[in-house]
Amino acid sequence: MARELLEGNMAMAEAAIRAGVQAYFGYPITPQTELLEWMAKRMPELGRAFVQAESEVAAINMVYGAACTGVRVMSSSSSPGVSLMMEGLSYIAGTELPVVLIDVVRGGPGLGNIAPSQGDYNQIVHGGGHGDYHPIVLAPASVQEAVDLVVLAFDLAEKYRSIVVVLADGNIGQMMEPVELPEMQPVERPIPDWAVRGCEGRGRRVLSSIYIKPEEEEVTNLRLLQRWQTVQDNEIRYREYFMDDAEIVVLGYGTAGRIAFSAVRQARAEGIPVGLFRPVSLSPYPYAQVKAIAQRAKAMLVVEMNTGQMLDDVLRAVEGKVPVEFYGRLGGVVPYPDEILDEIRRIARGPISIGVDPRQAWMKRLSQLIMN
Repeated sequence: MARELLEGNMAMAEAAIRAGVQAYFGYPITPQTELLEWMAKRMPELGRAFVQAESEVAAINMVYGAACTGVRVMSSSSSPGVSLMMEGLSYIAGTELPVVLIDVVRGGPGLGNIAPSQGDYNQIVHGGGHGDYHPIVLAPASVQEAVDLVVLAFDLAEKYRSIVVVLADGNIGQMMEPVELPEMQPVERPIPDWAVRGCEGRGRRVLSSIYIKPEEEEVTNLRLLQRWQTVQDNEIRYREYFMDDAEIVVLGYGTAGRIAFSAVRQARAEGIPVGLFRPVSLSPYPYAQVKAIAQRAKAMLVVEMNTGQMLDDVLRAVEGKVPVEFYGRLGGVVPYPDEILDEIRRIARGPISIGVDPRQAWMKRLSQLIMN
């Protein structure tokens, strides 16, 4: 197909439409509002359901209700709005329903600002509401990858009866890039045998996330965990660049990973043996792959647009086998490739020792950068 120049939010919306989404419920919040606006135009044109709810709380509960009927349904929001959705997301997880959510992350905490950030990592990857469950989380680094992951998200949601979050940020949502959109998929598909659409001529079905008896809740939690183990076995995704002979390995996801790639290419041109490992699935996280890298790398550098939320996962995987350093920018500030390149050069001259807290060392360097 021909490529089209599209803004990320619009491209993700159109990708969802072409993936056969039948209902969208949302509430405007920068920097993802263009996604909702695209849905507001396109969904009614195609005879599909679009509702701008009165709040994010209302939107996610509308998603909950629609998902119970077995249709492809989604919402989108940005950091403070996603926080409001957390209770509804937990209900959806407890009811074992397939739902897609796009989170276009902005600066925080609090209302913060509308600049790009990766501060939702813990909220989405390690949070997601109360209780024992895990959402699948996918992190694009380009508009094309965002399109592809949105389509994949619906398939994974239905395959595992799970919440799937596409974790983007303001850069991905607002930038314009040429993309190849997928073919339009049919909207009508077989109704799942668990869906509730009236029980004339069949037995009654009940979908609920409430289990008064602890023993019944325990059985449900165990079923969710067993399903999650299957996800871990089959849905790890990542990208590697210049890794064959890399002695220094940079790790970054999404926009931070994309920016780090530019720095890695420049460092390579300078003769520094550096590679990039970019996780695409943040949940399940590629722990085994990062652990294997730690067996052969001499140093690692984690790059994020937050205070080091993925850093904790890297440290867990590395198990102290190799020095790990960190570089982050905060509150919506996006790092320049030159900043990361300077970090790579510094590590090439000699990384810190194993056991030194990478956050403390980074905070001193960042404070000096900001002061200057």
